[in-house]
Order: sequence, then C-alpha cells, then structure tokens
Amino acid sequence: MRTFIFTLLLLTSISLTSCAQPSEAEVDLDTKIGQMLMVGFRGLEIDENHPIVDDIKKRHLGGVVLFDYDVPLDTAVRNIQSPEQLGQLTEQLQSVAEIPLFIAIDQEGGVVSRLKTKFGFPPTVSVKYLGEVNNIDTTRKYARRTAKTLKKMGINTNLAPVVDLNTNPDNPIIGAIERSFSADPEIVAKHAATYIKTLHEYDIITTLKHFPGHGSSEDDSHKGYVDVTQTWQRKELKPYKNLIDRGLADIIMTAHIFNARLDSTYPATLSEATISGLLRDSLNFEGVVISDDMQMKAIRSFYNLKEAIKKALQAGVDILVFANNTIFQPDIAERAHQTIKELVESGEISRERIQRSYERIMELKQQYLMENNE
Repeated sequence: MRTFIFTLLLLTSISLTSCAQPSEAEVDLDTKIGQMLMVGFRGLEIDENHPIVDDIKKRHLGGVVLFDYDVPLDTAVRNIQSPEQLGQLTEQLQSVAEIPLFIAIDQEGGVVSRLKTKFGFPPTVSVKYLGEVNNIDTTRKYARRTAKTLKKMGINTNLAPVVDLNTNPDNPIIGAIERSFSADPEIVAKHAATYIKTLHEYDIITTLKHFPGHGSSEDDSHKGYVDVTQTWQRKELKPYKNLIDRGLADIIMTAHIFNARLDSTYPATLSEATISGLLRDSLNFEGVVISDDMQMKAIRSFYNLKEAIKKALQAGVDILVFANNTIFQPDIAERAHQTIKELVESGEISRERIQRSYERIMELKQQYLMENNE
C-alpha cells in the first residue's frame, strides 16, 4: 500500500527538467513541508504513542537521524543498543511512514561512528587513515563494510563522506579528530568517489559535507560562531566540483560557517549567495541540499527559529535538520512544520519554493528508497 501511495505522490511532481509550472493540487502543502524536515528523537524502540510516530503520521516527516549518545542527558542511551534492536527500530519507523523515510546516521568511520564495536558492530577506521594509506582497495574495503552494515540495519542515508580539506590539522571539529581524508583536494575527491560508489552498490544515499568547506576553521560550530574569512581557500570547492561533475553527489550538507568573502552577512546555511549562487549556479548542483543541525549554537545563538528557517529556505536549503542532540526539544518537528506553513501562508516563502524542494527530495527517494519498500 505504501508503494502505491508513494508512486501516486511521485506522479504529481514535475520533473526537474520540465519548464512547466508544477501542479500542487494533488499533494497537500503539509505533506510537502513534512518531507523537508529531518528530526532526531529519543528511544531504542517506538510504539503508536511515541512522539516521533505522531510526527511521521501527522506531519509527514521526511526523515529521522539516529544517534548512539544523548548529549543533553550525557548518557549512552539514545537510539542504538545492538544490531538486533536497531534493525527492529528502523523497521518500526518505516512501517508507520506513508512515504519512505530517510533514515540517516553519521557513520563516517573513526571517532564519528554511531555504530560502535561496543554495540556489536564491525570496527571502522578514520578517513584520515584512508587518505594516508591512499589505496583505493583499502578505502573500498572499509566502505563496503560500512555499506553492508547500514543496509542490514535498514539505514538508507549516510551523512558522509566528509570532503573538507585538512588545511588546519588542529581544527577541533575536523582535522583534530581525523575526519578529513587529506589536505590535497585530489586525494579527497578520489577516495570520496570510491566511498560513494561503494555505498551506492548497496542503495545507500551519501552526503557530502560541509559546504563550502569547514577544514580551515579554528572553532567548532556546534559551540558558537565560526568565521573562516581569513583561512578559507577556493581549492576547498574542488572536491565538490569533481563529485558533482561525475554525478556522485546525492545530498550536500551546508556548514554553519561565516565567510565574508562569500557572504558579508550570513553563514553558509542561511546564505543565498553561497547555496543558490555558488553551489547551484556556479557548481551546477541540482540535487538535495541539507542543512547541518539547525539547533547548533552557530545558528541558535544568533537567530530565532522563524528567522533561521526563513533564511535557510530563501538560501535554497531543501531539508532542515533538527537533530535534537545539542538541545532536546520534543515539539521541534511540530514547531518547524508550523513555522514553514506560516511563512508560506504569509507569502514570505512561495509555494513554488516548497514545491522545488519537494521535487528534489521525491526524486532522490524514488531513485534509492522505492525499490527497498516494494
């Protein structure tokens, strides 16, 4: 039944290659808005009374993001306990979704691995290690291990690979924790391409991050304002261009970094010049743009919810992430959904803008998720 409804929804969307104005009559606005949200939640299992089920059913939530650790509670009890438990959780999540969910996770390898050996998952290595070894077969081996694990667990979207350049090895959120393949954009692009193609063999969606480049920063955008105006270099765009040109960019995640050379007012996630201008128009990216977590302090400390959502949508973001793991707001999906709807009804965000994001999201789901839900 879900496949039939999903197919019907897809038929209402106008292809990105069409010049005709999209018809909105068949799919309601609430559904389109819901597909633009990805939310984190608490729980090792869910039932019909769980808040995330309400969000999926009533607000047509497009995706969820899973974590192994609950940062606000400072506890290792969140969404992941064992392979058996996790497989059941993802099955439960998809069973209540009318449109297949993006079930996302940060499984980069090394430090940033939500599927840890202590929970019964295979060991990983950092991408810095892979870049230093600089052997495609080694990268493919570990990427395949990741892909098989994600596939078995029912996780269809990996928020990886990081394609930031390791231009500042002391960078607290990239270089210092070995999240970058290399300072050389050619090495980064080469290994990222191998990683992506390997995950694609298992129908896993991949995510390039963090656009337009977080590698040179000296601060962590989880904790506050980050300015890379003096340190960012245009060569940080090279891996993106390489992978976009080769058709290997499914989703691109924005960075909450400020760069006055690209936009003198807004950080990248809220910057029309950076997303619509640089990423879309200059680099010719036509796929899905996803924000980094909108609850990170680099955004939350400077913009209220309405302002942040409005600017992100105007900039060109298709999916807004509320990870609920820097702070926990149990009603954030409801609030974000209502905020977007109010922005549309007031005319501050056009229906055409929502339609455009909905089309991109549905095309990606059709490509990767539809077969998995037949």
